[in-house]
Amino acid sequence: LSDREVRVGPMAPELGVAMLAEMCAGLHHAHLLNIVHRDLKPENIMLVPGEDGYDHAIVMDFGLAKENRADASLQKLTATGIILGTPEFMSPEQIRGKPLDARSDVYALGILAFEMFTGKLPFQGRNAQEMMIARLRGQPVPVRQYRPDFPPRLEKVLMRSLEANPDNRYTTTLEFGLALAEALGPGVYEKLKETLQ
Repeated sequence: LSDREVRVGPMAPELGVAMLAEMCAGLHHAHLLNIVHRDLKPENIMLVPGEDGYDHAIVMDFGLAKENRADASLQKLTATGIILGTPEFMSPEQIRGKPLDARSDVYALGILAFEMFTGKLPFQGRNAQEMMIARLRGQPVPVRQYRPDFPPRLEKVLMRSLEANPDNRYTTTLEFGLALAEALGPGVYEKLKETLQ
C-alpha cells in the first residue's frame, strides 16, 4: 500500500473504502481471537491482484500483535514501559502505554485511511514526537481541508475513528467498515456487505 500511495497518490473514495473494508474484515477476525495488531501502517498492508482485476488488501506483519489474554511471561514484553509500534499511527492509549483492544486498531486504521485519501497525516508536527503530542492534545485536521470534494458523510465516519477517547470510536473494525460503506450510499454498502460479514 505504501508503494501504491507514492506511485499513484490519494485514492478515490470508492476504491479506498473497498480496500479498507477488506482490512476491517481481516482485523476483525484477529480481534475475535483476542489479538490486537498494534502496528497498522501502509507498509503492513499488501495489495494482491485478484481475478476480478482489482487489488485486494491483506493485513500483514503481526510481529507486534499481542493476545489480550496472554500469560504473565508474555505480558512482561510490554510491561517495561517501552512503547512498541509506529509513532505516526499509534492511538493515544498506545502512546500512554495503556491496555489496548480493537478500538486502538480502529484508530490506527483511521489514520491509515486518512493518509490513503489525502496523502497526508491527520496530525501535524515536525517529528514523530510532536505528532504523538498532537494526538494526545489536539484534534485531527478535517479531511476536506485537503480534499474539498471529499464526501462529508465519509469524512464524519473517519473523524469518529480518530476520537481521542476510545469510548467515542467504533467498537469493532467491522462496525467501522460498515459505517465507511454506508457513508458512500446503498450501492457501495450492498457491494461490500458480504466482505464485512
